[in-house]
Amino acid sequence: MGSDQAGTDKWLMEAVMVDEGKLNQFIGQMLGDLGGALSVSMVRIGDRLGLYRALHANGPMTPAELATRANVAERYAREWLSHQAASGYLSYDPAKGGFTLPPEQALVFAESDSPVYMQGAFDLAMAMMENQALVEPAFRTGKGVSWGDQSQCLFCAVGRFFRPGYHNNLVASWLPALDGVTARLERGAVVADIGCGHGFSTIVMAKAFPSSIFVGYDFHPKSVEQAREHARQHGVTANTRFELGLASDFPGKDLDLVTFFDCLHDMGDPVGAARHVKQTLKPDGRWMIVEPVADDRLEGNLNPVGRLYYAASTLICIPTSLDQPVGAALGAQAGFARLSSVIREGGFREVRKAAETPFNMILEAQP
Repeated sequence: MGSDQAGTDKWLMEAVMVDEGKLNQFIGQMLGDLGGALSVSMVRIGDRLGLYRALHANGPMTPAELATRANVAERYAREWLSHQAASGYLSYDPAKGGFTLPPEQALVFAESDSPVYMQGAFDLAMAMMENQALVEPAFRTGKGVSWGDQSQCLFCAVGRFFRPGYHNNLVASWLPALDGVTARLERGAVVADIGCGHGFSTIVMAKAFPSSIFVGYDFHPKSVEQAREHARQHGVTANTRFELGLASDFPGKDLDLVTFFDCLHDMGDPVGAARHVKQTLKPDGRWMIVEPVADDRLEGNLNPVGRLYYAASTLICIPTSLDQPVGAALGAQAGFARLSSVIREGGFREVRKAAETPFNMILEAQP
């Protein structure tokens, strides 16, 4: 009884020191976080069943109308619509009982070529949740988790997440930011896209520059298979091919351009990769490295974008790197100073930040 009373007294003393306003503010933040976490499944259902597309195509609809249009049960449609309205994803008209997907939200949920389309991000969030069971034991052992052993949803989710950024920025602004690269691609160049995944970055470039040859390399066999299928679907097999290959030993000589899209920080030996890239380039060739945007200091990354990237880094990037030889584990928030140091250590004399978006920084390295 005495120890129980002492514990109660201690708790009361600590409670007296708590700022109630700050506590309530933090609880509000937690409610928002939990609501967002629970919304992941709800958004994915809306995407997979075509509910957002139906709302986007047909305007305001009642639950019954959406159920008919999307071929789902009305009771489920009503509950889903209510959640979406409570989340601010849809607007609701009480007088007419109709739900609307506003044009701003449509850019995020329904228009796949939009620069802010985020359905891939929700798929990625689900894959990261599934990764917890694989990564949690590694916290004890310090070991890595192979990319191929991670959530099987991960590979499609990563490709879908990055595709809108490549579609809207790669040809329009990222390649033009490099010194003379666009003109070289228009004349006809040889390009290696390393860590190509499902091939979206490679295909975007191949469609824009039909006079150039593009070879995508990835160390995950199923991703290479998917990339080949995507190349067939997009009609770029004449100037594109996909092969198995590591960043440290992919074949090539006298290449005009080597590209790394969101993958250098995942590699076990990024310095070794940089050395190999240098060996494959022409003396006047270029290496383009697209990486998550990040400040060089932790305090500069304590923001909503950094929050997302640190989570992805913990559950995907760090385990992937630690599973490979060297295991540098740069992490998704390595920052320009650390990345440029790695690239220079690999033998490149000049590294500069050529462009930046809210989510990415585009680096250009010269041998």
